[in-house]
Amino acid sequence: MLELHDVTAGYTRRAPVFRGASLTVASGESVGLLGPSGCGKSTLARVAALLHRPDAGRVVLDGTEIRAWRHRAPRAQRTAVGVVFQQPRLSADPRLRLADLIAEPLRATGRRDEIPERLAALVPAVGLTDDLLTRRPHEVSDGQLQRACLARALILRPRWLICDEMTAMLDASTTAALVAAVESYRAETGAGLLAVGHDRVLLNRWCGRTLDWAECLAEQG
Repeated sequence: MLELHDVTAGYTRRAPVFRGASLTVASGESVGLLGPSGCGKSTLARVAALLHRPDAGRVVLDGTEIRAWRHRAPRAQRTAVGVVFQQPRLSADPRLRLADLIAEPLRATGRRDEIPERLAALVPAVGLTDDLLTRRPHEVSDGQLQRACLARALILRPRWLICDEMTAMLDASTTAALVAAVESYRAETGAGLLAVGHDRVLLNRWCGRTLDWAECLAEQG
Protein backbone atom coordinates (compact mmCIF):
# COMPACT_ATOMS: atom_id res chain seq x y z
CA MET A 1 0.00 0.00 0.00
CA LEU A 2 1.12 3.54 -0.81
CA GLU A 3 -0.46 5.88 1.73
CA LEU A 4 -0.36 9.66 2.12
CA HIS A 5 -2.04 10.90 5.28
CA ASP A 6 -2.91 14.55 5.93
CA VAL A 7 0.09 15.81 3.95
CA THR A 8 0.99 19.50 3.80
CA ALA A 9 3.71 20.45 1.33
CA GLY A 10 5.18 23.31 -0.64
CA TYR A 11 8.42 25.10 -1.30
CA THR A 12 8.29 27.59 1.57
CA ARG A 13 6.93 26.67 4.98
CA ARG A 14 5.03 29.92 5.30
CA ALA A 15 3.08 29.36 2.10
CA PRO A 16 2.50 25.64 1.40
CA VAL A 17 1.03 24.68 -1.96
CA PHE A 18 -1.63 22.58 -0.23
CA ARG A 19 -2.65 21.42 3.23
CA GLY A 20 -4.09 18.16 4.48
CA ALA A 21 -4.01 15.99 1.35
CA SER A 22 -4.62 12.25 1.69
CA LEU A 23 -4.84 9.34 -0.71
CA THR A 24 -4.10 5.63 -0.85
CA VAL A 25 -3.12 3.29 -3.67
CA ALA A 26 -3.36 -0.44 -3.03
CA SER A 27 -0.93 -2.92 -4.54
CA GLY A 28 -2.02 -3.59 -8.11
CA GLU A 29 -4.52 -0.71 -8.08
CA SER A 30 -4.61 2.15 -10.59
CA VAL A 31 -5.70 5.52 -9.19
CA GLY A 32 -6.13 8.73 -11.15
CA LEU A 33 -5.69 12.14 -9.51
CA LEU A 34 -7.53 14.84 -11.43
CA GLY A 35 -7.05 18.55 -10.90
CA PRO A 36 -6.46 21.88 -12.66
CA SER A 37 -3.01 23.32 -13.31
CA GLY A 38 -1.44 24.89 -10.24
CA CYS A 39 -3.55 23.10 -7.63
CA GLY A 40 -0.63 21.16 -6.17
CA LYS A 41 -1.16 17.69 -7.61
CA SER A 42 2.35 17.53 -9.10
CA THR A 43 3.85 18.49 -5.74
CA LEU A 44 1.82 15.71 -4.13
CA ALA A 45 3.11 13.32 -6.80
CA ARG A 46 6.69 14.28 -5.92
CA VAL A 47 5.96 13.61 -2.25
CA ALA A 48 4.53 10.20 -3.16
CA ALA A 49 7.65 9.48 -5.26
CA LEU A 50 9.90 10.29 -2.25
CA LEU A 51 11.36 13.25 -4.14
CA HIS A 52 9.96 16.05 -1.96
CA ARG A 53 9.79 16.11 1.83
CA PRO A 54 6.39 17.28 3.09
CA ASP A 55 6.08 19.92 5.78
CA ALA A 56 3.58 17.78 7.71
CA GLY A 57 1.73 14.49 7.45
CA ARG A 58 2.78 10.89 6.91
CA VAL A 59 3.81 8.83 3.89
CA VAL A 60 3.71 5.06 4.34
CA LEU A 61 5.16 2.70 1.73
CA ASP A 62 4.48 -1.02 2.00
CA GLY A 63 3.72 -0.65 5.70
CA THR A 64 6.82 1.38 6.57
CA GLU A 65 6.61 5.10 7.32
CA ILE A 66 9.00 7.17 5.22
CA ARG A 67 11.58 8.99 7.34
CA ALA A 68 14.05 10.19 4.69
CA TRP A 69 13.71 11.57 1.19
CA ARG A 70 15.52 11.65 -2.14
CA HIS A 71 19.05 10.22 -1.90
CA ARG A 72 18.79 9.94 1.90
CA ALA A 73 15.96 7.38 1.67
CA PRO A 74 17.05 3.74 1.89
CA ARG A 75 17.75 2.23 -1.52
CA ALA A 76 14.98 -0.35 -1.12
CA GLN A 77 12.43 2.46 -0.76
CA ARG A 78 13.87 4.68 -3.51
CA THR A 79 13.89 1.86 -6.04
CA ALA A 80 10.37 0.71 -5.15
CA VAL A 81 8.92 3.78 -6.89
CA GLY A 82 9.31 4.73 -10.55
CA VAL A 83 8.22 8.15 -11.77
CA VAL A 84 7.57 9.73 -15.17
CA PHE A 85 7.25 13.51 -15.40
CA GLN A 86 5.32 15.72 -17.80
CA GLN A 87 8.25 17.32 -19.63
CA PRO A 88 10.81 14.74 -20.74
CA ARG A 89 13.35 17.37 -21.82
CA LEU A 90 13.55 18.70 -18.28
CA SER A 91 14.05 15.24 -16.78
CA ALA A 92 16.60 13.88 -19.29
CA ASP A 93 20.32 14.63 -19.27
CA PRO A 94 20.93 16.13 -22.74
CA ARG A 95 24.44 14.64 -22.84
CA LEU A 96 23.28 11.02 -22.61
CA ARG A 97 22.36 8.76 -25.49
CA LEU A 98 18.95 7.17 -25.00
CA ALA A 99 20.48 3.79 -24.14
CA ASP A 100 22.49 5.39 -21.32
CA LEU A 101 19.50 7.46 -20.21
CA ILE A 102 17.36 4.34 -19.83
CA ALA A 103 20.10 2.35 -18.10
CA GLU A 104 21.07 5.16 -15.70
CA PRO A 105 19.23 3.71 -12.65
CA LEU A 106 20.93 0.33 -13.09
CA ARG A 107 24.36 1.97 -13.17
CA ALA A 108 23.50 4.07 -10.13
CA THR A 109 22.55 0.98 -8.13
CA GLY A 110 25.54 -1.11 -9.20
CA ARG A 111 23.63 -3.45 -11.49
CA ARG A 112 25.45 -2.87 -14.77
CA ASP A 113 25.39 -6.56 -15.63
CA GLU A 114 21.60 -6.39 -16.02
CA ILE A 115 21.67 -3.62 -18.63
CA PRO A 116 21.69 -5.69 -21.84
CA GLU A 117 18.82 -7.93 -20.73
CA ARG A 118 16.66 -5.11 -19.39
CA LEU A 119 17.24 -2.92 -22.47
CA ALA A 120 16.34 -5.80 -24.76
CA ALA A 121 13.04 -6.25 -22.93
CA LEU A 122 12.08 -2.61 -22.40
CA VAL A 123 13.02 -0.96 -25.70
CA PRO A 124 10.34 -2.75 -27.77
CA ALA A 125 7.88 -2.67 -24.85
CA VAL A 126 7.79 1.15 -24.88
CA GLY A 127 7.81 1.40 -28.67
CA LEU A 128 11.42 2.41 -29.29
CA THR A 129 13.70 0.94 -31.94
CA ASP A 130 17.36 0.04 -31.62
CA ASP A 131 18.48 2.79 -34.01
CA LEU A 132 17.14 5.44 -31.61
CA LEU A 133 19.26 4.25 -28.70
CA THR A 134 22.41 5.92 -30.01
CA ARG A 135 20.73 9.32 -30.30
CA ARG A 136 20.72 12.09 -27.73
CA PRO A 137 17.56 13.87 -26.53
CA HIS A 138 17.84 16.74 -29.04
CA GLU A 139 17.91 14.21 -31.87
CA VAL A 140 14.53 12.62 -31.08
CA SER A 141 10.93 13.80 -30.76
CA ASP A 142 9.16 14.55 -27.48
CA GLY A 143 7.22 11.31 -27.85
CA GLN A 144 10.34 9.23 -28.41
CA LEU A 145 12.08 10.86 -25.48
CA GLN A 146 9.10 10.26 -23.21
CA ARG A 147 9.14 6.59 -24.23
CA ALA A 148 12.77 6.47 -23.09
CA CYS A 149 11.84 8.19 -19.81
CA LEU A 150 9.14 5.59 -19.22
CA ALA A 151 11.64 2.80 -19.89
CA ARG A 152 14.00 4.44 -17.38
CA ALA A 153 11.22 4.50 -14.78
CA LEU A 154 10.53 0.80 -15.32
CA ILE A 155 14.06 -0.53 -15.56
CA LEU A 156 14.39 -1.29 -11.83
CA ARG A 157 11.01 -3.06 -11.92
CA PRO A 158 9.36 -0.79 -9.33
CA ARG A 159 6.35 -1.93 -7.31
CA TRP A 160 4.82 1.54 -7.61
CA LEU A 161 4.62 3.80 -10.65
CA ILE A 162 3.77 7.50 -10.56
CA CYS A 163 2.93 9.18 -13.87
CA ASP A 164 2.71 12.96 -13.44
CA GLU A 165 0.93 14.30 -16.55
CA MET A 166 3.02 11.79 -18.51
CA THR A 167 1.04 12.25 -21.73
CA ALA A 168 0.11 15.95 -21.49
CA MET A 169 2.50 17.01 -24.29
CA LEU A 170 1.91 14.02 -26.58
CA ASP A 171 -0.40 13.19 -29.46
CA ALA A 172 -3.22 10.67 -29.15
CA SER A 173 -1.36 7.74 -30.70
CA THR A 174 1.71 8.18 -28.49
CA THR A 175 -0.52 8.61 -25.45
CA ALA A 176 -2.28 5.33 -26.23
CA ALA A 177 1.05 3.54 -26.73
CA LEU A 178 2.51 4.74 -23.43
CA VAL A 179 -0.64 3.91 -21.47
CA ALA A 180 -0.61 0.44 -23.05
CA ALA A 181 3.04 -0.01 -22.06
CA VAL A 182 2.29 0.95 -18.46
CA GLU A 183 -0.69 -1.40 -18.31
CA SER A 184 1.33 -4.26 -19.79
CA TYR A 185 3.98 -3.73 -17.12
CA ARG A 186 1.35 -3.62 -14.38
CA ALA A 187 -0.30 -6.79 -15.65
CA GLU A 188 3.07 -8.53 -15.55
CA THR A 189 4.21 -7.27 -12.15
CA GLY A 190 1.14 -6.25 -10.16
CA ALA A 191 2.53 -2.75 -9.67
CA GLY A 192 0.32 0.00 -8.27
CA LEU A 193 -0.20 3.19 -10.27
CA LEU A 194 -0.88 6.82 -9.39
CA ALA A 195 -1.65 8.73 -12.61
CA VAL A 196 -1.85 12.51 -12.22
CA GLY A 197 -3.52 14.61 -14.89
CA HIS A 198 -6.21 17.05 -15.98
CA ASP A 199 -7.90 14.89 -18.64
CA ARG A 200 -10.88 13.24 -16.97
CA VAL A 201 -11.71 11.06 -19.97
CA LEU A 202 -8.18 9.62 -20.12
CA LEU A 203 -7.95 9.01 -16.37
CA ASN A 204 -11.38 7.37 -16.23
CA ARG A 205 -10.45 5.02 -19.06
CA TRP A 206 -7.01 4.30 -17.66
CA CYS A 207 -7.61 3.97 -13.94
CA GLY A 208 -9.80 1.83 -11.74
CA ARG A 209 -10.88 4.92 -9.82
CA THR A 210 -10.29 8.64 -10.20
CA LEU A 211 -10.05 11.17 -7.36
CA ASP A 212 -10.83 14.83 -7.88
CA TRP A 213 -8.32 17.09 -6.16
CA ALA A 214 -11.01 18.36 -3.80
CA GLU A 215 -11.72 14.77 -2.73
CA CYS A 216 -8.05 14.24 -2.02
CA LEU A 217 -8.08 17.23 0.31
CA ALA A 218 -11.29 16.07 1.96
CA GLU A 219 -10.10 12.49 2.68
CA GLN A 220 -9.26 11.67 6.24
CA GLY A 221 -5.85 10.07 6.86
